[in-house]
Amino acid sequence: MKKVHSMKFVILSFVVVFVTLTIVMVHRCGTKNGIPERCSVALQSEQAGESREWLDACPASDGFVFPVGPPDAHGYYNAQGFGKNGHLGEDWNGTGGGNTDLGDPIHAIANGIVFYVNNPGPGWGNVVRIYHKIGTKDNPRFVESLYAHLKTVQVLEGDVVTKGQRLGSMGNVGGKYFAHLHLEMRTKIGMPIGGGYSQNRDGFTDPTKFIRSH
Repeated sequence: MKKVHSMKFVILSFVVVFVTLTIVMVHRCGTKNGIPERCSVALQSEQAGESREWLDACPASDGFVFPVGPPDAHGYYNAQGFGKNGHLGEDWNGTGGGNTDLGDPIHAIANGIVFYVNNPGPGWGNVVRIYHKIGTKDNPRFVESLYAHLKTVQVLEGDVVTKGQRLGSMGNVGGKYFAHLHLEMRTKIGMPIGGGYSQNRDGFTDPTKFIRSH
């Protein structure tokens, strides 16, 4: 009987200590999105440090090309332009229609560094995001290109890529759509992945106009 009571006392003591430590951590740090604030700041700092390191390693661009049929998108057409129905990018298809372009190569539009390779969820398929350095040596600026619905990916996060380098192949997200490339140009780098459509275009720009003007 004494052993049972002793065991209950040990378990109760452990619970009290655990709860006390949790309360202390929350009191010291506060919470943000369910994560202690200090831990959240640490994670943000780590991510920011990683981004800073990649930006420092990002090569300067020496012009831009189209991601399909480079340099001028030969054999492809823009099936849904920027801003149409709230579209935040462009959808590029082969002129053959349907899935005739499934597996076609997708190319980097400029020199840069890959900072994101992932499948973020339904509708996106495989996504690659790249930082590009523009502007001058003394006053560099950064933009981002995003390539979605890829069937295959041939680059990794942290890879330095050159203009026209193959990133992967055109996909259709397992048959969800006819094969095409969803391309975005972002003037605000590192934003959340988003949903591809919005009436708020802040941080986004027309990919074709940007490519042709740079």
